[in-house]
Amino acid sequence: MRSAWPDLAPAERGALLEVLIHGPLPRAEIARRLGLSRATLTRITRTLVEAGLLSEGATELRATTGRPSEMLQLRTDTRRFLGVKLTGDTLYAVVTDLGARILSSIEEPLVTTEVDDVVDQIAAVAARMEVEHPGLTAIGVCLAGDVANRGGEGIVTVSPFLGWRDVPLGVLLQQRTGHPSAAQNDVLALTAAEHWFGAGAGLDSMALLTVGIGLGFGLVVHGQVVTGAHGRPGRLSHVIIDSGGPICKRGHRGCASTYLVNDAIVTALGGAPLDYEGALRRAREGDPAARRAFEDAGVALGALIALVVNTIDPEKVILSGDGLAIYELAADRVHHAMDEALDTGSTVNLDVQPFDFSEWARAGAVLAIRSVLS
Repeated sequence: MRSAWPDLAPAERGALLEVLIHGPLPRAEIARRLGLSRATLTRITRTLVEAGLLSEGATELRATTGRPSEMLQLRTDTRRFLGVKLTGDTLYAVVTDLGARILSSIEEPLVTTEVDDVVDQIAAVAARMEVEHPGLTAIGVCLAGDVANRGGEGIVTVSPFLGWRDVPLGVLLQQRTGHPSAAQNDVLALTAAEHWFGAGAGLDSMALLTVGIGLGFGLVVHGQVVTGAHGRPGRLSHVIIDSGGPICKRGHRGCASTYLVNDAIVTALGGAPLDYEGALRRAREGDPAARRAFEDAGVALGALIALVVNTIDPEKVILSGDGLAIYELAADRVHHAMDEALDTGSTVNLDVQPFDFSEWARAGAVLAIRSVLS
């Protein structure tokens, strides 16, 4: 098992990315995509094979005429990456291979939310998981909040759930573990994971919407994840859905956050002692008020999807998150609201992806993979 990542030239990184994102390819196809001569590409791929990143696979006939081509494929077994997702009270972690396939996962409560304690806890998790999967190459951590990546430092400028401000998490974790470490906003990390290894693999443009405890929006344009000037993903929580609707905590009437997030559904049913799981159970049992709350959320979700499609015209919209029950219970309302708001001729390729919290941690591992490749 190799752990250290080789120092790759730009063309070598480009060739590796083509195979990583698009799957096995012949040398001629990689050379064409990168605008390189076959001789140059042969030299590049030799380096990648010797580094244990690519291997020569079976031959395949790529056209109706001509000789079969030998395929270059990703060596996923030579590197291991630790991905971590932090919430306000829980640490989720996975180890993946270079193809972002989850090899093992754990979940444990945070000891405290103090920065040093969290860094120590991640380091302890890394040490335990490295016993089973020796040779970690890099670590990636994602969390809700704003993360600036000036010089790749991964500075958490603000994280409300953890109560952090201006925490150089990437640097602290690298100093503590000795492994290259990166930090990123969780929605941006999940967007990148879907773009490289998920439902958006290889697309030039896509949008990701997550619904649940919060409302997330990630975007890929021209093959690149769009990152705001302050390390933020897009924010749709306060787009007005109904000017006569409920008032949110910030004083907006009828914005998306008053319908879509889990707490909004609970609030619509009278609030505590009811929780989201209780609201969901009532809706599945046919309770009219609960069904209405999820249907109202479905209308808001459809309106937001239409807004994204009308504005960006992405190839695909991926819907995920721990609040997918909205789509389960109100898919007809989602699509009706989309149809009402879409511009003439607009189409939506909507891909609903099952979700659990290990997907957030896997996004952290993809962040680690992307960080070493950059």
